[in-house]
Amino acid sequence: MIICLETATSLCSVALCDSSRVISVKESAEDRSHASVLTVYIQHMLKEAGILASDLDAVAVSKGPGSYTGLRIGVSVAKGMAYAASIPLIGIDTTCSMFHGFISSKGDLQETDLFCPMLDARRMEVYYSVLDISGNIVKSIRAEIISRDSFNDIPGPQRIFFFGDGSIKCRDIVKRDNIFFDEDFTISASFMQKPAYDLLKERCFENTAYFEPFYLKDFLTTKPVKNIL
Repeated sequence: MIICLETATSLCSVALCDSSRVISVKESAEDRSHASVLTVYIQHMLKEAGILASDLDAVAVSKGPGSYTGLRIGVSVAKGMAYAASIPLIGIDTTCSMFHGFISSKGDLQETDLFCPMLDARRMEVYYSVLDISGNIVKSIRAEIISRDSFNDIPGPQRIFFFGDGSIKCRDIVKRDNIFFDEDFTISASFMQKPAYDLLKERCFENTAYFEPFYLKDFLTTKPVKNIL
């Protein structure tokens, strides 16, 4: 079994999976609750399954891009768990797991469809990638400041599905007849089941000591304004 940690957005999610299914999921709808609930969810999930962390085949974590704070918490917990239990660490691109979650929930897809998982960044910026229905990369993960000309380089006229918390920024700006927005999509650790087992089969593991989140961009802080009075 693999335990999957998803902390790349404001929501926190943990899933326990085997090679064929998601066994259990725990999710917090409370905004930015990662630090307070992540380890509690893991402990409860292992106890309910009657196993120890050392019994797992691996721990998988959403490695980004996404929330700087959320990614740091998730990766830190995953690294600590992998080290303490002597199990492999698997890092999964956040947009990759989003893609798998989206296509698994849709029954009317076409072979020519394209998929654009999208994460909210600062202001009018998003992180996104574009994949075809087989999961092949059409556009690799990148940051984009949304404008009316955004995504004009994505081939048409096939359907393009935008989903994720970043897609809301595009809805009223990017206008194309072949772009469809899924406003009900919510990220979940359960979406990591297939990519996690694909990577386990390939023995594609991270270096536990040196693994860091994929932030895509440097973290920018706002300097405090000095009070001169």
